[in-house]
Amino acid sequence: MKRVFSGVKPTGHLTLGNYLGALRGWAEADQYETDALFCIVDLHALTVEHDPARVRRLSMQAATLFLACGLDPEVCTVFVQSHVSEHARLSYLLECTATDGEMRRMIQYKEKAALEQERGGSVRLSLLTYPVLMAADILAYGTDEVPVGDDQAQHVELARDLAVRFNQRYGPTFVMPRATHPGVAARVMDLQDPTSKMGKTQASGAGIVYLLDEPEAVRKKVLRAVTDSGRDVVHDRAAKPGVSNLLEILSSCTDGNPEALAGVYESYGALKKDTAEAVVELLRPVQARHKELCADPGYVEGVLMRGAERARAMAQPRVDAAHQAMGLLSPGGSID
Repeated sequence: MKRVFSGVKPTGHLTLGNYLGALRGWAEADQYETDALFCIVDLHALTVEHDPARVRRLSMQAATLFLACGLDPEVCTVFVQSHVSEHARLSYLLECTATDGEMRRMIQYKEKAALEQERGGSVRLSLLTYPVLMAADILAYGTDEVPVGDDQAQHVELARDLAVRFNQRYGPTFVMPRATHPGVAARVMDLQDPTSKMGKTQASGAGIVYLLDEPEAVRKKVLRAVTDSGRDVVHDRAAKPGVSNLLEILSSCTDGNPEALAGVYESYGALKKDTAEAVVELLRPVQARHKELCADPGYVEGVLMRGAERARAMAQPRVDAAHQAMGLLSPGGSID
């Protein structure tokens, strides 16, 4: 059975985009069809200025939402990255395999470093090297597939490059992972800026539907969504990004087709109303289950503890082998 690894960074509240683009697919298909690991990658949240208490709070919230969205800890492995030391152990070995030039060419580093400098802050070294940690997240488990959006594909390519280089220099150790891309709604766009991805960390949440938004807040955000000039309801990302975004959200919520749905509507208002109600109904069972889980935090903590134990058992043999392959002594000082 192929192995899948994916994760979410606890830097903001999870959104409709996270659910439609990732979490729903994990719950409905990946966890049953693959040997799947789903991780809250909290170490990645430390690459920029952050509030430690908020990172802990968002990590727990993300884990609870993983389960509320349908991940079954008896079927898949749900855990927190920092609970499994093999991630950091392998990351340093891969830093010794990567080059400075590779890191500085990473698109997200360039963008985030520029943003930090605009804000007058310093750029942390970890912001430069975190793609290597991401590669370690993937390679530690012998991952076959990594479900990612287009903006993360470069990181999977780096993991592949490092795996090839390590295997050539030190002997066959790592599996070659490949990126996979969800279909419709893999990239849900901001309702106020339909040319930008609906992310967790925008300064304004006016265009972002969060998984825990109250129904009235969801309706208000969708009804106020930016549309396009003209009146025709057409699915055309280039010419009508606002309308296309709404059609794709509605089609994902109702298992429809955005092109077919476009022919159903004669006005933007009707499309917005139906989209708002579809999102409310989609999120209703997730929010109800989240409320139940919050009443029993010990259950979620137990899931994370058992998930970390299972993940560590998967990762440790490969990471130990990588240490030995690079010339490090095995524990106890034995020389093989």
